[in-house]
Amino acid sequence: MSSPRRRYLVCYDIASPRRLRRVARLLEGFGTRLQYSVFECPLDELRLEQAKAALREEINSDQDQILFVSLGPEADDATLVIATLGLPYSVRSRVTIV
Repeated sequence: MSSPRRRYLVCYDIASPRRLRRVARLLEGFGTRLQYSVFECPLDELRLEQAKAALREEINSDQDQILFVSLGPEADDATLVIATLGLPYSVRSRVTIV
């Protein structure tokens, strides 16, 4: 039996444009882009470890940072609620802009 999924806010600050593009493409396979360097990812423990392992291969740990913020358990009736100030929220395209 797999572990329950949790929702994570994954934010990153990557020093190299090349690594930045690779990290963004990699995270597209794990969740939904909310902003240019922010993803919402529903992950169980196995997928979380897979994401972290794949990201470790892409980043320079002396220059880059990736944050994983748990938003709590994913429930069947849970919806992603986002409040904004300024421009209205919309899901970003899959095109990575640097």
